[in-house]
Amino acid sequence: MTVRPRRSALYMPASNPRAIEKARSLPVDIVILDLEDAVAPDAKVDARERAIRAVAQGGFGNRELVIRINGLDTPWGEADLAAVADVPIDAVLLPKVAAPDMLARARAVLGADGPDLWAMIETARAIVDLRAIVEVAATHRLTTLVAGTNDLAKELRCRPEHDRAPLHASLAAIVLHARMAGLDALDGVCNVLDDAAAIENECHQGLRWGFDGKTLIHPAQVAIANRIFSPSAAEVEWASTVVAAFDKPDNAGKGAL
Repeated sequence: MTVRPRRSALYMPASNPRAIEKARSLPVDIVILDLEDAVAPDAKVDARERAIRAVAQGGFGNRELVIRINGLDTPWGEADLAAVADVPIDAVLLPKVAAPDMLARARAVLGADGPDLWAMIETARAIVDLRAIVEVAATHRLTTLVAGTNDLAKELRCRPEHDRAPLHASLAAIVLHARMAGLDALDGVCNVLDDAAAIENECHQGLRWGFDGKTLIHPAQVAIANRIFSPSAAEVEWASTVVAAFDKPDNAGKGAL
């Protein structure tokens, strides 16, 4: 089985050719070419075309490649889906997923052989209906939940500040439901760019909650996320010790040592 780490997932505006080119050289696990929040309304169509060309040009190496489309309730969402249905990307990130029917609509356009679906969980309704959303994950090839912490905080009218305390229940619910359905879960973005300690704190927080990695908005955040969401040397040593112990002939078939 091939294991692909998802420690770091960097949003890059698809409207910015320099950003896309830089993404090809960054030590990031996942590149998310963004057609939504990072792109102005009058640049949406051009950004879509740029994203498709960037995928065709390649150069992203082993990084997972994801395109975040515009919401299905916008003038661009359906056209985005249709345009990327046959593009060789790993997944389409669908914003504002609030109910199972949105996954069905997206899969109908992408087709059975289209890319996997990732879902942004960023509304109050999404949190309330998480069980219904993940229960149809296999049907619609939903593989990953992504916390949209900024939009969620806005809708809840809360003030997360440095400890993100008002979002704890929602973030825990995202991890809980992801694990229930065998999905991956990525933590929301850190809005701080020039405070390494604050970025580290959020990454450690996400790791403790059980997230597989963190979505990012700036290349300076990548190294921190990669380091914190990687197993430590001590964890690797302990895991190797456990595997070696069970590999001993005298321990064959034992359930516990």
